[in-house]
Amino acid sequence: MWQRIQTLYLGLAAVLTLSLFWVNVARILGPEGEVELVGFCDKSLYLYLVIACLAANLAAFSTYRLRILQLRLAVVSALLYLGLQGVVAYDFFFNRPQQMVFLLPAVFPLVCAILDALAVRNIFLDEAMVRSSYRLRQGARRRRNERRKEQRKR
Repeated sequence: MWQRIQTLYLGLAAVLTLSLFWVNVARILGPEGEVELVGFCDKSLYLYLVIACLAANLAAFSTYRLRILQLRLAVVSALLYLGLQGVVAYDFFFNRPQQMVFLLPAVFPLVCAILDALAVRNIFLDEAMVRSSYRLRQGARRRRNERRKEQRKR
């Protein structure tokens, strides 16, 4: 399972997604100097998207024996991460109070989407390599069978 680089990419994305349950996405500075922290779990839309991203990513992570299914789940996971990043970007540009400062974990979904895209590319390359080696084996087997038929005819 850990022999393939795509498993590492999916695992790193899962760890980053799991960290979203505990990190803060923004900090709001109050008028009297108090600081209010906003986490990904504080807003219900963020929470639902983080749970969906984590579920899709763990599903892609655990289907390493079924490469086509893993490829599709990783694409779905990457699209969910982009959706989550889009919601965070929308809040950043249109819905933020004046004194709201977004923190570094606000870009974790984008990093996870990039990791999933890298995993998709490597899963695709792995599947292409397996299919080409299968095709080579089938060609060698066919030639061997043809030679045997010719020898039997003699």
